[in-house]
Parts: sequence; C-alpha cells; structure tokens
Amino acid sequence: MIQNTWVQEKAEKKQGLEELVYRSNLIGSDRSVCNWGGGNTSMKTIEKDFRGRDIEVMWVKGSGSDLATMGAGNFTGLRLDDIRPLIERDEMSDEEMVEYLTHCMLDAKHPRMSIETLLHAFLPFKHVDHTHPDAIISLCCADNGKKIADEIFGDRYVWVPYVRPGFTLSKMIAEGVVQNPNAELVLMEKHGLVTWGDTSEETYEQTIKIINEAENYIHRLQTRAPFGGAKVGYQQENKRKEIAASIMPVIRGAVSTERSMILDFDDAADILEFVNSHDASKLSKIGAACPDHLVHTKMRPLFIEWDPASGDTESLKTLIKEGITQYKEDYEDYFNRHKKDGDIMFEPAPRVILIPGVGMVNTGKNKNNAKVSGALYHRAVSVMKGATTLGNFVSLSENESYNVEYWPLELYKLSLAPKEKEFSRKVAFITGGAGGIGSATARKLAEEGAHVVLADLNLEGAEKLATELNEISKEQRAIAIQMNVTKEDHVQIAFQEAALAYGGVDIIVNNAGLATSSPFDETTLQEWNLNMDVLGTGYFLVAREAFKQMKTQETGGSMVFVGSKNSIYAGKNAAAYSAIKALETHLARCIAAEGGEYGIRVNSVLPDAVLQGSAIWGSRWREERAAAYGIEPDQLEEHYKKRNTLLVNIYPSDIAEAIAYFASSKSEKTTGCMMTVDGGVPAAFTR
Repeated sequence: MIQNTWVQEKAEKKQGLEELVYRSNLIGSDRSVCNWGGGNTSMKTIEKDFRGRDIEVMWVKGSGSDLATMGAGNFTGLRLDDIRPLIERDEMSDEEMVEYLTHCMLDAKHPRMSIETLLHAFLPFKHVDHTHPDAIISLCCADNGKKIADEIFGDRYVWVPYVRPGFTLSKMIAEGVVQNPNAELVLMEKHGLVTWGDTSEETYEQTIKIINEAENYIHRLQTRAPFGGAKVGYQQENKRKEIAASIMPVIRGAVSTERSMILDFDDAADILEFVNSHDASKLSKIGAACPDHLVHTKMRPLFIEWDPASGDTESLKTLIKEGITQYKEDYEDYFNRHKKDGDIMFEPAPRVILIPGVGMVNTGKNKNNAKVSGALYHRAVSVMKGATTLGNFVSLSENESYNVEYWPLELYKLSLAPKEKEFSRKVAFITGGAGGIGSATARKLAEEGAHVVLADLNLEGAEKLATELNEISKEQRAIAIQMNVTKEDHVQIAFQEAALAYGGVDIIVNNAGLATSSPFDETTLQEWNLNMDVLGTGYFLVAREAFKQMKTQETGGSMVFVGSKNSIYAGKNAAAYSAIKALETHLARCIAAEGGEYGIRVNSVLPDAVLQGSAIWGSRWREERAAAYGIEPDQLEEHYKKRNTLLVNIYPSDIAEAIAYFASSKSEKTTGCMMTVDGGVPAAFTR
C-alpha cells in the first residue's frame, strides 16, 4: 500500500509555487509511485506579466529534473492563453511543439518545459499529476489490462492506447476526459497514470487512492509464487559478494570496449527473487514496460544462463564475455533495422545484467547513472510481477522502443550535457588516501571526474574526505576503505571492495608511506623491516593486485608510484628509507616492462620534503631530519627551500598535479618514467 504522507501543518506554510514543490516532492519520494527523473506535475495560477497584467499561468515540471528533489527553480511557467488554442489543431510535430512552447514561457530563464506540457495544459483542472506507479503500469502492461481496469474502476477511467508522448497523446487524453463526465483518472497503455483535482492536497490524495485501488486488486490475486517460483537456490550473501567481486572486472572490461563504464552491484531481495525464478529468462527478453524505464535500461537486459549450483565461476566469466559480445551484435542489428538519417548508435553494451544466484549488475557513465539503471529495473521487476499476476506481461514493441530510445527530444537533452572531464568514467585507487599527498590527489582526480577509492589505515580520515568529495560532486564519487598495505589479505579485500563498488580500477596511486632516520650503524633491523614492509612489500602487494585486476578488465591502466627525491639521492642518515625508495622506483620500471603488452603504464613521481598536511612530517621524522642537517625543526621549510635551484617549497597539490599528468591521456605514450618534483635539487638530477 502507498502511504499518504501529506502533513497539513507543513502544507499550510507553502504558498504559490512552493505548494506545487511540496506535492511533487511527496510524490517523487516513493519510487513505486514515480520513477527517478520521470513523471510531471502542474499547477495553474494567476500571475502578473511584465506589464503588470493578470494572466493565467501553468507551472509544469521542467525537463531533466526529478520530482523527489526538485525545487521552485525546476518548474517552468507558461502563458495558458497562448497554449489552449493548440487543441484545435489536428497534428503538431515534436519540433514544432517545442518551438511554439518556448515562445509561451513566462521567463526565458526558466528550464526547458516537459515534453508532456500539453497533457497538463489541455486538461481543464487546476492541478494535474502524471506518474508511473508500479501497480498502474502492471495493469497497463497486462494483455488483459483494459478488462481488469473495468473491474477496478468501472466508468471512472479513460483508457488511452500507447502513443509516444507529445501533441497527439495530449489531445487524445483531453478528448477522452471530455467525453467521459465520470472520469477521475486516465490510464495510459504501457505508460502510466494521470490524475487531477482542485487543490494540491485533493490531487495528491486522488493519486494515492487510485494507485492503492489497483495495488489492492493485484494483491488479492497474488496466491501463487511470483515468476513461476524459484528455479535455482539462494547463495549466502558473502558467497554472492565473493562471486560478484570476481566477475565485476570481467563485466567492466567487456562493456567498456567502446567507452569505459562504471558498474553497480545489486543483490536486493526482489532482484534475487526474479533472477532465481523459472520465468526470469523469458520475461526479461519481452522488453521494457514503459518509456521511462527504457531510457535508462535499454529495451532488454542481458540475462546470463548460468546455474549457480555448479559453483563454476570460470564458466560464468566465459558466459558473461560471450553474452555481452552477443548483446552488442544484437543491439547493432536492432539499430540498423530502425535507424533514420542522422541517427548515431549509442554504446551497444547492456545497462542491466542479470545473473541467477548472484543478482544484478548495472552499467553507466558514472556511479549515479549505473544506480539509476538499477533503480529503474527494480521498477520493471515490480511491474512484471504485477502484470503476470493479472495476465501476461506485454511491453513496448521493438519499433516503439527504438522511437523512444532515439527520440530527437531525448537526443537533444543529451546534447546539452557538459563535456566529460579527463578522468570521467575512470576509477582511481589511492593508498594513503587520507594523508597530505593522497587527499590532494583525490581532490584533483575527483575534480576532473574520477571515482576514487581512498584506502588508508586512518579510516576516519578517509571517510571524512569521501564524504566531502561526494557532497561536492553531488554523486557517489568516493568510498573509503581501511587497509594495511603490509597485509596481503587486507590488500586483496580492498581490491574486491573496489570491484564491488565501481567494477574495477583504472588508476593506482601507490602513495602510502612512512619515514625513519638514523645513522647507518645505528639502523636497527626493526627499522629496516618497517621501511621494507610499508614502502617495499606494501607497494608490491598493491601493484600486484592492481595488475591482476587491470589484466582481467583488458582495458589497460595507469599506476603512479610516489617515490622520493631519495629514490635517486643518498639521503644522509636515511639508508633504510632511501634504499627502499630506490626499490620502489625500480619496481615501477619492472612492472612497466611487463605491463606494456596489456596497456598498463607505470611511472613514478619523486617529491622532496612535502611537509604540508603530512603525517610523516608530524612524527619524529621532522626532528630526525633537522638533526641530520644540524638545524632546528622549525627551520626545515626554509632549509629545503634554499637547497633547490628554484628556491621554492613543495606542496601536496604540486605532487597531485604530477600524478594527474601521469594518469591522464596527456602521457598515454609514457611508461617507466620518473618525474622529480623537488624544485630542482642538483644532487637528485637523474643521470
């Protein structure tokens, strides 16, 4: 049952457009009522025009916004006197309609109006809601839906056959309502619901009431196991996650041959009920339930015919690769069957991949897009569940699907998207991610579009930075993982978590560090081993796991080792640190030599004395280095500044810039290289 969450005390405080915002947010907050980004609401009011005259204005949801989160600035005001005469026309193309409505806008600064603006304008009601409730779409996607609608709603509804949104559909709805004086709602075949009222509260309550009537009817009929019952058994959660972590890089590589994709894994109960069922394979191939689903999920998902009882994950990986290859070929054929002049094929990879016993994997240009595809398929599963309870599930035809997917108005919206940044679609794994260099690098890469995995012993610091980056981007752009680079199992688990979160990795910043200082003859084995464990073994373990994952993805990658000026300069009283920093950079060159054939580049950045934000320089290292040079600790900044030829101090942001360069397309033909960022210390010049 859909809950009525209207709070009169809150509603009474809303005036004018804020009243519509309140209603819209309530409707959008329940995804079983309205899809992400879908649906639209409107309100007709009297406003003053620029001459001070009273005019009738309709406020309607602007294109590209989401009912759950939109504010007043996401609505568009249009002059109704200019729009109403359009109903006398017999036809109107989408392009002509949009051009006409642009001239009806109250303010040119308002967002582009919804494609379903005329649906609201032609109906003679002050408030109108258009939603995509699961229960209603179940009814509208059942082969006997109209017959069932008669049983539920009697003569209170108008049934409109499927027509793509636009002028024709809007006029059909308006004429249907006029012809039925008892009409309280419109059911749009394979599309959704339209309701109305004299007030916002009345309209909201009518929307909830109508949905619940349909939902109650469906619920009464649900006496047998959904989707033909379970076909395969359920895996334990930890086993599902283990399998998913092993196959996510395989999927990511296979779907990223045209352009890199970010993945999302979902094993929610409703998804498992579906993918494990007898009918899932057949139902998933029927097609999309409605236009709003299709835009984000494509016409069909990819269903992997795998028996989890076999436990054979290697065969699963083979099935995935073969399945994605076949899906792309089928999609290209689909495109060629329906393409029109000027159409350019989208990425042919699936947006939704269903795996029995495991769950669902979704793909997108970023994490948010992947999650939206998943959210829409949750709705599709709910619709199929309802439709098969009522009768047989039917969907948009192939031609209808193509006309929605390659709809010029949808393509226009895509054309307005900003150009993707350098590291868009990339995943960066940063060790020591909460430290000075690590955090500066994370900010730099995230600013340029990367998704970042912040791995650090200091989990609290990593989580704080991840929260900051996600708030800035307003996306799920960063995650924090507690990891000890010296522990093999910690590193392996961290890469599994990265695979589960985003599908794999593209950029490795091997940065976790420490430093000790003592005369050589006073260097203890414990000190030597500590440096070796963190700076040697730690860098080896991280690079090895990254190398494996990059090879599995088959999309190449970039590793950047954060070495030190001491990698090539014998630092005084720092034999352990300097020797193992030299080991790091040579290890990087060794990996570069092996990684080339897989498109894996490995380069090193050699900083000198990055004191700002560094935990290392907040430790005994500061006192030890000052003692080595015979100066006071507070004189170190000036000492380091004076010893380089440029007379500058080095900051975390300087190192982040160098790391970003090596990770970027600007250095795509460079590997096995060392770049010093030390202001020019002559003793450390490479030779």
